[in-house]
Amino acid sequence: MLSDFLTWCYPWTKTLHILAVISWMAGIFYLPRLFVHHAEKGVEQVHSDEMLQMMELKLLRVIMNPAMIATWIFGIMLALTPGIIDWGAIWPYAKLASVGGLTWFHHWLGKRRRDFANGVNVVSGRTYRMMNEVPTLMLVIIVVAVVVRPF
Repeated sequence: MLSDFLTWCYPWTKTLHILAVISWMAGIFYLPRLFVHHAEKGVEQVHSDEMLQMMELKLLRVIMNPAMIATWIFGIMLALTPGIIDWGAIWPYAKLASVGGLTWFHHWLGKRRRDFANGVNVVSGRTYRMMNEVPTLMLVIIVVAVVVRPF
């Protein structure tokens, strides 16, 4: 039975979820910083542009995409584990909305990477700096919702 399996593997599911989230967040915080350097200085020199594009692509494809997928898979497994979430409370929905926001941001970053690859980036370094605050806000909401459960 699925619920018995999910209950049995709960500690491992939770561990893998946390590891995936840490990996995803590391990339989500780092990629916009690469974009700042790329937007402000990287396009001036061909070597810098090529190096930054390679770093951005590898970060997105090798670390961030698998980590996001793993975060979602293990998060869904946790949500389906009996007794873990009180669906009558508001906090799981606040967390879900914030994770949705992070997923949107992840895809927004992917589109910006493609813009750099196509030589059509129109976003300034300042905008990338400001957008880098979005995941911080989502992270605070998620951690407070899950740990404190204020609502």
